[in-house]
Amino acid sequence: MTTSIRRFHPAMIVVAITFFALLFSAGLRSAPGVMMIPLEVHFGWDRATISFSAALGILLYGLVGPFAAALMMSFGIKRTMIAGLGLMAVSTFVSQWMTAPWHYTLSWGVLSGIGSGAVASVLGAAVVNRWFATRQGLVMGLLSASTATGSLIFLPFLAWLSAGGAWKPVALAVSLGCAALIPLVMMFVPERPEQRGVRRFGEVGNTVPSQPMKQAATPWLAVEALMRAGRHPVFWVLAGTFFVCGLTTNGLVGTHMIAFCGDHGIAPVAAAGLLSLMGFFDLIGTTASGWLTDRYNPKRLLACYYGLRGLSLIALPFIDFGTVSLTIFAVFYGLDWIATVPPTVKLANQSFGERDAPIVFGWILVAHQIGAAVAALGAGIIREQVGTYTPAFLLAGVFAIFAALVFMGGFSRNLGSADGDDLDQLLYADA
Repeated sequence: MTTSIRRFHPAMIVVAITFFALLFSAGLRSAPGVMMIPLEVHFGWDRATISFSAALGILLYGLVGPFAAALMMSFGIKRTMIAGLGLMAVSTFVSQWMTAPWHYTLSWGVLSGIGSGAVASVLGAAVVNRWFATRQGLVMGLLSASTATGSLIFLPFLAWLSAGGAWKPVALAVSLGCAALIPLVMMFVPERPEQRGVRRFGEVGNTVPSQPMKQAATPWLAVEALMRAGRHPVFWVLAGTFFVCGLTTNGLVGTHMIAFCGDHGIAPVAAAGLLSLMGFFDLIGTTASGWLTDRYNPKRLLACYYGLRGLSLIALPFIDFGTVSLTIFAVFYGLDWIATVPPTVKLANQSFGERDAPIVFGWILVAHQIGAAVAALGAGIIREQVGTYTPAFLLAGVFAIFAALVFMGGFSRNLGSADGDDLDQLLYADA
């Protein structure tokens, strides 16, 4: 096997293709936000019905994750990627002929939800573990940013495709994008570095590759990790606050922001551009959050992030929805979009240990997507019943402020921390 240092490592190609796969997977989950009004006009379906399908897709996007990690270890990363991309491509393509709400629920809710869940954050973790011995944090940060930003940067293009109330071009574009990645995965993503005659990136000597994802080789082991974690209050604190994270980001803002702006006379393309601006500043905010997490108490950082997010959501319904005010909101909110992820990951690693932390964080992500699904459906129902999104944004802001209060010191004493202030001392008893 080659051990010489190469100018170009095949891991770079694998990461690039994985980046775009995660980007398209997250972009697919954002498409229902663009299609909401066109579907409402074209079919006469109410907002709650359309929101239900979006919520179901978001829920499955998260719920499939822990089991997809198990599938990658037994069935293979490459095959799982191809299966997920294929399911996304087929389900969105056939949706062009839907005529009833259950068709939309099956295609964009169930099938695309399962497919996108197989090409989600756990894919990035599996690729990093298998292909990188060094710079794992940097690469994982890059792939994590793609899953969060992908749901935002495609929106202006998708909104342009939906101009005039068209929705089929959106479905076709998403389908073709997913299908185009399949041959790239087949040709350029080997299952292991050894198949390209190299070691993992940065690996030297006789270093044995670590396999933190190996414990998830079967779906049952994923369930066992959840059962062990569920016995510890810290898991429920992290899962509960991450539920709020999902509720206040892609569930509410990602799904309903375009429609909310439409209620104030703002065109879909302009509203989608606003979300794209959030995505740009999300890259900055997430990177900065990772830097801060290495230097400061992650519990205090989370208190700040959730508190500022809650205040911004409460303030949004009362601004004038002019260009300046919306731009300020987009910048401020975008910096905080997934800033909660690095400190949450650190707390999970410290609390659950090297053995179970990866799969347990997968279950914490499930809570995130459940919160997103609740917001996607709940906001649609509120808009349908009340005629405005204002109560939904106010309620989400209250939830975020409550999450901030949870991290402001009191809860760690209740969980039995030695000094009552440092969650870092809450170690996983079984690790």
